[in-house]
Amino acid sequence: RILVGLSLIFLLITLPISIWMCIVIVKEYQRAIIFRLGRLLSGGAKGPGLFFVLPCTDSFINVDMRTVTFNIPPQEVLTRDSVAVCVDALVYYRVQNPTLAVANVSNADAATQLLAQTTLRNVLSNKNLAEILSDCEHIAHFMQVTLDNATDDWGIKVERVEIKDVKLPPQLLRAMASEAEATREARAKVIAAEGEMSASRALKEASLVIAESPSALQLRYLQTLNTIAEEKNSTIILCLDCLTKK
Repeated sequence: RILVGLSLIFLLITLPISIWMCIVIVKEYQRAIIFRLGRLLSGGAKGPGLFFVLPCTDSFINVDMRTVTFNIPPQEVLTRDSVAVCVDALVYYRVQNPTLAVANVSNADAATQLLAQTTLRNVLSNKNLAEILSDCEHIAHFMQVTLDNATDDWGIKVERVEIKDVKLPPQLLRAMASEAEATREARAKVIAAEGEMSASRALKEASLVIAESPSALQLRYLQTLNTIAEEKNSTIILCLDCLTKK
């Protein structure tokens, strides 16, 4: 209290020059944490706008409240089924409580970024390759909740996590491509076999209909000749006697 009183006396003596040392302007996206003789000043963060500090006893730290985008560097991870993958992600976070971000951690940004890298490795190491490739959205949401809970004491709010890319080894890519090609070929053979079965049933029914009417066979024979003549310019020799006997 004595030091604060002396600071006020010095401020009054040196007016109006000292008034310019007491005025602090904080921007809309910033908050100021004031320390008086090393102690956190009650009342929380100041700003935005204009406020006053004592030139000899007060010091302040500006905290940016805007959302920060952090690109997690590619992480080499061994999955639960022993497959090496390289995964990178994006983390969106902001300072929710500037007082905690200054008083509880030396560098909130660096701590959050390092924790995001570690969390990404820990989460992916407990997943299979198929789960990583097919359930990226659920993995990102789980990471967001985990990071948000872990950074509450630092005054950090993790808003969103996105899995950016999953890189697989070239050998694994070739193996997966061969597997997919074999699966497609097997499916094509099954479809072709089903088509042959349907065609054979239709031919069987057609043969039964033709067997009931002998003239239907002759009409079918003539129709086939007509089709051949339309498709190709060729000469067709037809034995009318044989056809008549039939």
